[in-house]
Amino acid sequence: MAQARVSFKKQDAERRRLEEIFKILKREYPDAKCSLDFENPFQLLIATILSAQCTDERVNKTTPALFKKYPTPAAMAKAPLKDIEKLVQSTGFYKNKAKSVVETSKALTEKYAEVVPKNLDQLVELRGVGRKTANVILGNAYGIPGFPVDTHVGRLVRRMGFSKSEDPVKIEFEIHDLAPQENWTLLSNLLIWHGRKICSARKPLCEECPVARFCPKIGILK
Repeated sequence: MAQARVSFKKQDAERRRLEEIFKILKREYPDAKCSLDFENPFQLLIATILSAQCTDERVNKTTPALFKKYPTPAAMAKAPLKDIEKLVQSTGFYKNKAKSVVETSKALTEKYAEVVPKNLDQLVELRGVGRKTANVILGNAYGIPGFPVDTHVGRLVRRMGFSKSEDPVKIEFEIHDLAPQENWTLLSNLLIWHGRKICSARKPLCEECPVARFCPKIGILK
């Protein structure tokens, strides 16, 4: 019983620490949002598929021509694979991504009347879509709370001591236990922005970090 009380107190302290970090990052990055450009859930879905192992900036330069030529799931489902490959080549791994784009568009057309599902289990059945992509869609296109874990988010969560895991799914559920559901999507976006601007992989700017006093700096060489 005593051990359970200690564990509960520790988790409660971690919740308060994360809440303080969340408040500070909200003040630091008032415009934090998904960095991918999109006008509807379908565009965000395709852009997120293309963003795997590619920068959002590169994807944002690629998608305008893609969506201009193939603006709907039905149009993209009928697109010649070679044409999609050419349009997305600059994002890397383009052959596999082109297949995912076409196959996902076909599934949306045939199973969902061209509407991107609002259900995580249905989303992850689409080619090229994992939990991270599904949570990006749910949170940023539909306002349904989700906590996408990309490389920035995973790195910061470990450095801040909220997880020891390298598994994005485990990290996702650990944060679910520490942050209110309504904060999940924004928290992920805030961590991504902070990871790009301050807490980089190779040279984190700890002396400039607004949340330094709440961060144990795990894995950072002093």
